[in-house]
Amino acid sequence: MTDAPAEFDRQLDHLVALGYPALAGSTEAGFRERLAPLRDVVAARPDADVERGEDHIPFIVVPTGLPREETIARTALGSRQGFTVLEAGELTTFRPIEGVDVPAGAGYLLFDIDTGTEFLNVTPQNALVKITADGRSPLTIDEGIALVTARPDMLRKNKCFSLLASRCGDKRVPALWISDRKPKLGWCWNGNPHTWLGSAHAGERVTL
Repeated sequence: MTDAPAEFDRQLDHLVALGYPALAGSTEAGFRERLAPLRDVVAARPDADVERGEDHIPFIVVPTGLPREETIARTALGSRQGFTVLEAGELTTFRPIEGVDVPAGAGYLLFDIDTGTEFLNVTPQNALVKITADGRSPLTIDEGIALVTARPDMLRKNKCFSLLASRCGDKRVPALWISDRKPKLGWCWNGNPHTWLGSAHAGERVTL
């Protein structure tokens, strides 16, 4: 990536092409108008076009308040659309954990994202301790979906990731991985390590 504002435009255009305005109950013009001011935030940040290795991307646009069963279905690996094993009602019970403040509004920017392959074969509960100790934040379900929507290439065989910032009060931790060559939103146990599943994390959430 060499032009951060152009990357913002690409991500926004992609969301529009996937039908996100209708999901948000908006026209295309209204959807673009609400998110367009975030472009100035991207343009003003010197780190918005800096990549730090194959696990890292500088930023993604995260739309908010949309049905997760619809947004995961708009992810894809090639022509194969994403899916979830969680019911629509069940998906709404996953909320941000304590210490994770998700900005209000139509959407926000997530900066300095890493898919967390250093946490392959590390339990989610132990990964969370290290992520927070480093002053970083785990990702929510919505952020994970936004990541795979913007950059499907970041969901890789044997390098998939848990989304530790969304929980529903039990020991399940949502995660995104590849199943039948499709993005799959499922869950794993908080105390179970998996050799193919890391824990994604990010540096900062920014809105207007």
